[in-house]
Amino acid sequence: MREFGYQRVSDVAGAVAVLGADPDARFLGGGTNLVDLMKTGVERPARLVDIRELPLDEIESADDGGLRIGATVTNGDLAAHPEIRRRYPVLAQAVLAGASGQLRNMATVGGNLLQRTRCGYFTDITKPCNKRAPGSGCPAVKGEHHNHAILGASDTCVAVHPSDMGVALTALDAVVHFETADGPGESPLTEFYLPVGDTPHHETALPPGALITGVSLPPAPVASHSRYRKVRERASYAFAIGSVAAALDIRDGVVRDARLALGAVASRPWRAHAAERVLTGAPAGAETFAAAADAELTAARPLPHNGYKVTLMRNLVVAVLTELAEEAAR
Repeated sequence: MREFGYQRVSDVAGAVAVLGADPDARFLGGGTNLVDLMKTGVERPARLVDIRELPLDEIESADDGGLRIGATVTNGDLAAHPEIRRRYPVLAQAVLAGASGQLRNMATVGGNLLQRTRCGYFTDITKPCNKRAPGSGCPAVKGEHHNHAILGASDTCVAVHPSDMGVALTALDAVVHFETADGPGESPLTEFYLPVGDTPHHETALPPGALITGVSLPPAPVASHSRYRKVRERASYAFAIGSVAAALDIRDGVVRDARLALGAVASRPWRAHAAERVLTGAPAGAETFAAAADAELTAARPLPHNGYKVTLMRNLVVAVLTELAEEAAR
C-alpha cells in the first residue's frame, strides 16, 4: 500500500471543504471496501478524510412520517433498530444478509451505497477493466462472468453492484441526501446509480467532492409486509448471485400495492417496474407472480455462462411473492 495522508474532521462543511481542496482525497467511514481496494492498488487516494466523528449517526423520525438514516449509522445499528425492523423489515433482513457481524459493526450506510463491484477483473489491476481504466476493455464479456449482469449491461461493462442494502432501499423509494460546497442536494436512489452505457467508470449521480449525509425512507404502509431473499454460493457470508426485495399489500386476495427490486443482476440495484405493473390490481396467486417475473425478465440478455440467472431470478421472485401472499392470508 502506498503512503497516504490522514485527517479527521468534525463537521460536514469542513469535510466537504477538505475534499474540495484535494480532489485525490477520499472520505473514510468504516473502510470495509475502500481499504481493501487500497491494498490491491485499485484505489490510490492521497489522503483519507475520516468522517466517523461527524454527527450523522442517528436514525430519526422525519416530518413526513418516514425515517431519516444518518450516513455514518453502522449496518449493525441499522439492522437492529426497532423502527426499521417494525416498519421496513425488508431493509433489516437485507443488511443482515449482507455481511458478517464484524463487518456490519464497521460498515456505514453511506459507504455501503458507494461500494465498488467485486468483479475479479476490476479488482485485479493487472487486467483491463473499463470501470477502473476507461477504454481498456471488458474481458468479462468473453471471460469469467457466471455471476455477472443479465439486465441493463453493455459491451463496455457487465459487472454487477454488490450491495444488499441498496436493493432494499431501491424497493422502498429511498432518497440519498448529500452536501456539496454549494449546499445540500438529494437524489432518489432509483436515479442515484447511473446506467452503465459506455461510461461504466461514472457510477453514481453524486457530484464530485460531495459527502453523503443520510438516506430518507418515505412512509410506506406496504413496507411493513416485506421480505428480502438472497441466493449465494455458500450459506455463510458471501455476495449474492441473485436477490429479491419485495413488499406486497394484499386485500381480499388482490394486490393493491407492490414494490420489487432485484439484486446481483445489473450494474445497479434493479427496480422491477414491469413486474410491479403486472402485480398491481391482479389476483395474489402463482399465475400472477410468474407473469410478473416474466414481464421483468423478458429484457434479460444473459451471457454464455450466466443464463442460469434468468431461471434463478424467476423462481426467486415467485417464491418470495408467494411467501408474502401466504403470510397475508393467515
